[in-house]
Amino acid sequence: MGGYLRLSVLVMALAGCVQSAPEPKPTGTLSSQSIPASMRGVQAKQLFGAHGHGSAQSPAPLGGYAKGCIAGATTLPETGPTWQAMRLSRNRNWGHPETIDMIKTLSRKAAAQPGWSGLYVGDISQPRGGPMISGHRSHQMGLDADIWLRPADNLSLSRTQREDISSISMRRANGAYTNSSWTRAHHEIVKAAAQDPRTARIFIFPGAKVKMCNDEKGDRAWLRKVRPWYGHHYHFHVRLNCPDNVSGCQPQAVPPPGDGCAEAQTWVRNILNPPPPDPNAPKPKPRRELTMQDLPRQCVAVLQAQ
Repeated sequence: MGGYLRLSVLVMALAGCVQSAPEPKPTGTLSSQSIPASMRGVQAKQLFGAHGHGSAQSPAPLGGYAKGCIAGATTLPETGPTWQAMRLSRNRNWGHPETIDMIKTLSRKAAAQPGWSGLYVGDISQPRGGPMISGHRSHQMGLDADIWLRPADNLSLSRTQREDISSISMRRANGAYTNSSWTRAHHEIVKAAAQDPRTARIFIFPGAKVKMCNDEKGDRAWLRKVRPWYGHHYHFHVRLNCPDNVSGCQPQAVPPPGDGCAEAQTWVRNILNPPPPDPNAPKPKPRRELTMQDLPRQCVAVLQAQ
């Protein structure tokens, strides 16, 4: 995708993780002969979206972040001592146990920051993962989580309030800079998430990455995991590595060497001074809805489990 198209998507200011970074294609996809007749010709998002609880299986992320599912998912409790799950009507507070533990750990660190009592947690995954009815292409294996950038200063919100309240945008100049709502606490919370050894990547808008690059005076190794991406100015997206000793989970590619600050600065320059459109750039192909044939073979068993 050329610079002009990248900028066009960024300006859309998506609050949800509609897109995510490229990843390896999952293997072990289903043959049409192994898919039950009731699942053939049906969009996978309809099948996974119909389940209200996780499968009675051992926890296992299967496939890829944008082409997969999760067996044995568990829930992040709706409210905890240092967090609240938001938008409960979506029923997307399900994930791998490592993801749930990572969120709880991060929320305790957030609660130590001035003005923060913990975290407001957005979408993790559906009860059995898989493609979602709306909003995301990733979040399919229970290893992705959206953390709101709005300071969680009230952990007594009702279910209704959690549907009505919104996060706060941190961007200025279409994402080239942070605005006055960004604080050092945001820096420290993103840093804590990146320093968790379970974290593979963090996606956030370019101006925030550049701001953190400029402000970090100590260990900079964690910045390598923080990558600029479209939207992501209302929340940041944490993506965990495949858990140890788990087969069938396609890992996130390792970030390029270095702290990634020069790359983020290039994104900012392209926002402020958009390059001319590439006349030879291919037109984007229409997105095809996933079916069960696109997913790992184990995902049929995940849907069929009690």
